[in-house]
Amino acid sequence: MESKRWSMEIEITEEGDETHARAVLFSKGDAHLIGVGQARRNPADPMVHEIGDELAVARALADLASKLLGAASADVAKATGSREPVHLSLV
Repeated sequence: MESKRWSMEIEITEEGDETHARAVLFSKGDAHLIGVGQARRNPADPMVHEIGDELAVARALADLASKLLGAASADVAKATGSREPVHLSLV
């Protein structure tokens, strides 16, 4: 049995009404993929930092998941010698 460990770092920054998140997936010690997300508070809404953080991070993770799925699709195509794109889904 082989065991592997990947790690992730999430950075959140706020500027005014905007929150930005960056999710970096590391494998084998190197940066593997990076996902980014953003949230913008409506000026009429109350200032609740956690909501902006949650939304920006969720969007960064969704971006990261999409990029990871794309990498897996490219790897499957390469491994099978397919000339056509390989379509994979998260479900």
